[in-house]
Order: sequence, then structure tokens, then C-alpha cells
Amino acid sequence: MLDPLTLLALAGAGMLAGFVDAIAGGGGMIGVPALLSAGLPPVAALATNKMQSVVGTAMAAATYWRRGFISLKALLPALILTYAGSLVGALVVKQIDITLLDIAVPVALIGIALYFLFAPNLSDADKAARLPFGLFVPVMGLIIGFYDGIFGPGTGSFFTIGFVMLFGLGLTRASGNTKILNLVSNLAALTIFIPAGDVVWPAAIAMAIGQIVGGYIGARTGIRYGAKVIRPLVVVVSIALALRLLFFR
Repeated sequence: MLDPLTLLALAGAGMLAGFVDAIAGGGGMIGVPALLSAGLPPVAALATNKMQSVVGTAMAAATYWRRGFISLKALLPALILTYAGSLVGALVVKQIDITLLDIAVPVALIGIALYFLFAPNLSDADKAARLPFGLFVPVMGLIIGFYDGIFGPGTGSFFTIGFVMLFGLGLTRASGNTKILNLVSNLAALTIFIPAGDVVWPAAIAMAIGQIVGGYIGARTGIRYGAKVIRPLVVVVSIALALRLLFFR
């Protein structure tokens, strides 16, 4: 059993994770270590983190949607394929060798950080899309959703860079659309974790309460300040995730 002080600390970690996740993704690098520190086994920590992060991601996605940064109708095919990709990834993860991702993902995250750091024209203004949104966003959702199901770290960064580079979205719209696809991807994983009894519910509920606050504040901050806060936070989160994967696994 988790004592009240530990649950309070987890709620604080959930609030911080929700704030970071709502703007740039990567809240799992806060949530998972906090749960491991509270004594949860690795699988339970991953499952509980997915459960609590869904709440904050839903709050952030709803906030972006209410402010007009997300079109659910345009994203519907991508939502379906993202869910399917994540579910398949979670089902086959034990059947395939993912050791190559230990190096490939940190390298990709560093590449994303460098792009966001040095690209001169990143802003909240939409640009010309390189690929048709309706046709290729579902493909992106399927691929990144599958990755999230088998591995996970950096999913938000990969969605954001895809929306910016391939589909010309400004950073605030890219962040909002990322939230809704990330939400669906996490829900797919939970269809595996919850029936298996992997979620530690007292910890999940405590962190979810913090996530509601952090996700709302983070989304409002991203909407208010746009590229000025999203751009540097994506850089910081991508580099921090890369370093964690390389040196602290």
C-alpha cells in the first residue's frame, strides 16, 4: 500500500508531467521514474503512467480543441489508425527484437531537437504542406502509434515534428493535434494493461488529479505563448529523453 505522503508526491509529479506533456510531450520521463521511486515494479509503473497520463492528455487535447486548434473530423481516420497501430504494437512487442531502438530513437530525438533549435522559420503560422493531410496523417498515425505500442519514448516529439515538417502546421496547432493522437495511442495500450491488472489504481488516481491541473495549465500556456514556449521546450524534452535512453535505462 502507498502511504498518503507518497500519493501526495505522486500527485505533484503528475502535475509537472501533465504541464510538460501538454506543451511538448515527454511527460513519461517524469511520471515513470516517480512511480518506480514509489516502489512500483517496471510493468506496473509503465501501465500506471499510461493510465494517469491519459487524464492529463485528455484535458490538454480538450483545451486545444475548444480553442479551435484541432479538427476532430479531419483527424478521424488518423485516430482510428493510430489506435490500431498502438494496439498491434502492444500485442507484438514480446515477439520482436527492439534493441535497435535503444540507439535509433535517441539519435532521432537529437535530430528533432536540432531541427527545432536551428530551423529559422518555425512559428505558429501554418506553412504549405508537403503531403496531403487527409491521406498521409493516418499513415503517420499508424506508424507512430505502432512505435508507441512497442517502445514509446518520444512519441509526442515524433508526432509534432511530423505535423510541422510534413503537413505545414504551426507549432501550436501541431501541439494540439499531437495531443489527440497521443491520447488515442495511450488508450490502445490501456486496453492491454487494464485487463491484465497492471495498473496500480491509488497511484494512478493521485497522479491523474495532478495531471488535470498540469494538463490544463500546460495547454493554456502553449496556446497563449505559442512557438515562444513550445519550441524551446520541445528541444529540452527531446534532448532529455535522448540522454535518459542512452545513459539511464
